[in-house]
Amino acid sequence: MADTLIKQARIFDGSTDTSFIGDVRIKDGVVQKISKTELSPNSGETVVDAKGLWLTPGFIDFHTHYDAEIEMAPDLSESVRHGVTTISLGSCSLSLAVGDPTDLADMFSRVEAIPRKNVLSILESKKNWNSASEYKNHLNSMPLGPNVTSFAGHSAIRAHVMGLERSLTKGENPTKQELEKMNQHLEEALDAGFMGLSINTLVWDKMDGSRFRSRPLPSTYANWSEYEYLNKTLRKRGKIFQGVPNVSTKINVLMFLKEAFGIFRKPLKTTVISLMDVKFDPGLYKLLNVIGRITNTIFRSDFKFQALPEPFDLYADGMDVVVFEEFAAGAKANHIEDELERKQLMKDPTYRSWFKRQWTNWFLPRVFHRNFKETKIVDAPDKSLIGKSIDEVAKEKGVHSVTAFLDLVAEHGNKVRWYTVMANHRKEPLQKIVSYPDILIGFSDAGAHLRGMAHYNFPLRMLKLVQDAELEKKPFMTMEKAVHRLTGEIGDWFGIDAGYIKEGKRADLVLIDPTKLDDSLAKDVEAPMPFMEDFKRWVRRNDETIKKVYINGKLAIDQGKPVPALGKEKGYGSFLASTIGR
Repeated sequence: MADTLIKQARIFDGSTDTSFIGDVRIKDGVVQKISKTELSPNSGETVVDAKGLWLTPGFIDFHTHYDAEIEMAPDLSESVRHGVTTISLGSCSLSLAVGDPTDLADMFSRVEAIPRKNVLSILESKKNWNSASEYKNHLNSMPLGPNVTSFAGHSAIRAHVMGLERSLTKGENPTKQELEKMNQHLEEALDAGFMGLSINTLVWDKMDGSRFRSRPLPSTYANWSEYEYLNKTLRKRGKIFQGVPNVSTKINVLMFLKEAFGIFRKPLKTTVISLMDVKFDPGLYKLLNVIGRITNTIFRSDFKFQALPEPFDLYADGMDVVVFEEFAAGAKANHIEDELERKQLMKDPTYRSWFKRQWTNWFLPRVFHRNFKETKIVDAPDKSLIGKSIDEVAKEKGVHSVTAFLDLVAEHGNKVRWYTVMANHRKEPLQKIVSYPDILIGFSDAGAHLRGMAHYNFPLRMLKLVQDAELEKKPFMTMEKAVHRLTGEIGDWFGIDAGYIKEGKRADLVLIDPTKLDDSLAKDVEAPMPFMEDFKRWVRRNDETIKKVYINGKLAIDQGKPVPALGKEKGYGSFLASTIGR
């Protein structure tokens, strides 16, 4: 492991303390010295001239779905190249720690929009563990790129204990013995260093495969007494309850708030997705902020919404995007695996009428804006369509926009690709959201929705948001606070030994060129997946912004590119056990 001296960088240590120009010496994987006066190089030391650059702690992405990808590509370079040095697995009730490979593939694939055949192939060839401790040991046996933390996934545990079919049957509750067994798996996970439990109550997250296709995930079939039983363990041990509310009901989130309450009892650390400025409901983010404040002040809770510091944009191939799961007609189309059969459905008059009624019904619960004026076609067999909105296509043909959309999918299937922005489209509300005390900056979903979402570089977009305001002489947050929200604040709340530059601590560091925190951060490309033949995912690349990334003192990214050893050699990342509670 080469020793390194980084000279004359602007150092942000991960706290809210004022940044300063200084030198940092890395030796044997740790930060040996931080100095405001220049240090002289030691013999054999690699010297990095960092004048004009920012040095920050490695960023923490606490909400990913890299559970499958990490098995085949442990470098996870799509996140590391943007300065992320610690990621978390096991979100949204999905985890690979326990369970049958086929069951896990069926749970994981459709929800996270990853081809099932690839997930199943990975699990069948790799899975030789069936407990949290074995899974942790397995992760540590791999040449990890970033550090890894994890939640225990409720869907996986429930299916493993009850059997997949019973776990997916309405009204089928676990026996007392099964509840105790679930809790035993949770205790084992916490003993192994997992951060807590993740659950999912969102019924438009559906199963894949042929056995129980289109049923909601096992976690959604649980009643709140089941969650409360498991939460007793989390509360007792000071661990974290992570959840996905059922956004279709709007009031479901109140149950998560109730669990977090700390009046007459110990508060339960709780985090849910997600606080956004959604186009459909422009005042919702304000209401959620008030709810979060009341929960944490009056009810003495420790509750956090997750929030992204960038526009929440989506790509869709035909109808293949998660937002169509929020209403029955869209879910019916996504239930059909065969593209030819789905095209035929698009032509069926009865279906078309049903789809149109639901799409235009303002009284049905929704999160997506369902406005075809807000779309842009980016690819199609008919190249004359590219650059137009679906609404413009409809006007050219003299038909309703829903009719035009169904015609496009009926004719071209998944070969018509379109883009839209669902939320966080307004600058000032976004600035307010990332400033709220009751949010955590994260929720990238990295490793999932491979064709539809690309939030891998969200930390850099947070820094750009803050720097742009400074340049406009309308600052709303210090840069020190922005870095803290991406590093130390997350590490502290989740109990992760990461997020700070301190002497004696592991050297997870990022060198950033602040002049490249520009519009290039929004540039998107399609990049081949390293282990999926002929499959391309949507990503963002901004190689000029990140100069170097160090993980455990080892150079992982050099001039925006992964070094050859990343994901091949050990000595970079490792499993980080939770440091909070007991």
